[in-house]
Amino acid sequence: MSAVPRTFAVFLAFIVAQRIIELAISARNRRRSIARGGREYGADHFPWLVVVHALFIMGLAAEVTLLGARPGPLWLLWLALWAAAQVLRFAAMRALGDRWNVRIIVIPGTVRVHSGPYRFMNHPNYVAVVAELATAPLVFGAWRTALVVSALNALALRVRIRVESAALRAAERG
Repeated sequence: MSAVPRTFAVFLAFIVAQRIIELAISARNRRRSIARGGREYGADHFPWLVVVHALFIMGLAAEVTLLGARPGPLWLLWLALWAAAQVLRFAAMRALGDRWNVRIIVIPGTVRVHSGPYRFMNHPNYVAVVAELATAPLVFGAWRTALVVSALNALALRVRIRVESAALRAAERG
């Protein structure tokens, strides 16, 4: 196995492990939020986000292993941007604490988080995911995956952000 496929396998394994850990954290936080009176919003569009993330992993794997995509001259830039996206996502998760979730679950009467990256933007987690879905494939030259997954994610986020913003406004009103 040459250096690129070996490095790619480690990178992809990291992404898959990260997703599994985040789903476990999300499930725990979901149970806690529901127990505190939380209500889920937008459950009907959630499967589309699952499809986007599954296609991200499968497309990245297929493009590198089957189509032979390889890192280009900007791979280090894409890796740095991907790493910055990870830092932003972890900061968003930390700021939200046990309110962080892959689903939209809002506890009525709670106020929005304005700490961490939320001091500077409304949806830092989504900014991080947008960056991740675009840059991770580009690290390995998988531009087709970056393009398709980013377009699908943009469509899904268009719905999700609208639903989440409305849910947060409603929760703040009590």
